Amino acid sequence: MSDQDALLQGPGGEAVGQETLDLMRLHAVPPTSANYEVWLAYRLGRNAPLRDAIDGRIATGEGFTAEFNTEVYERFFTGLGASAQIVLAGEKIARDLGQVVSFLKQAEEKSGDYGRTLETAATDLNRSLAPDQIRQVVSSLAAATLDMANHNQHLNEQLQRSTREIETLRASLESVRVESLTDSLTGLSNRRMFDETLRMRLEEARAQNTELCLVLCDIDHFKRFNDTWGHHTGDQILRFLASAMQAHARPDFLIARYGGEEFAMIMPRVSMRAAAQTTEALRAAIQTKRLRRRSTNEDLGQVTVSMGIARLQPGDTPAGLIERADACLYSSKRNGRNQVTTDATPVLYVA
Repeated sequence: MSDQDALLQGPGGEAVGQETLDLMRLHAVPPTSANYEVWLAYRLGRNAPLRDAIDGRIATGEGFTAEFNTEVYERFFTGLGASAQIVLAGEKIARDLGQVVSFLKQAEEKSGDYGRTLETAATDLNRSLAPDQIRQVVSSLAAATLDMANHNQHLNEQLQRSTREIETLRASLESVRVESLTDSLTGLSNRRMFDETLRMRLEEARAQNTELCLVLCDIDHFKRFNDTWGHHTGDQILRFLASAMQAHARPDFLIARYGGEEFAMIMPRVSMRAAAQTTEALRAAIQTKRLRRRSTNEDLGQVTVSMGIARLQPGDTPAGLIERADACLYSSKRNGRNQVTTDATPVLYVA
């Protein structure tokens, strides 16, 4: 359970919910479920790009139209914006390929005409022709050859142009794909990529009879950092944790921003013992690091994390594995934070 979940379910949750509705009322935003999800995230300040988008809209004074509200929700909560770009790029590629097919059909027809011209010329030249007739056949053949050469040049130019456009669209599609699977603040994988990878790794572990561990990690008292130092400093802490996790991960691990200040690490072919050792080393490294506020160089104090680890069990589903890792994470928080709990022992490491 993240600090955000704890906040909403705790005594202050009702106040946060009411403040979110008050913000929506202030800016004349209809209280739909999608709009509420957007403005709750804005109120909690955990999504910097979302916060910047809404603050920018407020600054312009343009108001929150239905179109803008839908665009924001699709961009930050559904991934439909990326899907739309993929559809449009696909349609453009289809049009380009249609043009290529048309060019090739024209070339086939032109080649047929040229072939028939050559056959006619060969037949005529095999007959006894007067010099003027021979000049006429050669002249006709030269004209057909020039026309064919010009057509081939035009075809080659069209094919090259289509190839460049398709390559540009392919690169654009790859960029959209990567963007749709990446958290914009930390550069880590996002929840969508996490879900897809966990499902794939679980199937792989079953097929190959190998081990799989899942780590969930949450920054302790993250709301306090945000309230004390502001959201930009909170973003700095999120990036620091992302960097620390990457430094302790193997190339085949997947690290993702799971949501808010909560992160995840998928560890394929790793035993619980090895996973616990890696995770404890990560926890200790984070604890010993002293962060300073970039804008003022002030000491931010100690940053600590709580972690939970679950090992794949027979019959596990992705949801079941996540649920056990989350229960271990919650146990770490409940027992004092800044510790690692596994589903093998109640508390394996305590700082």
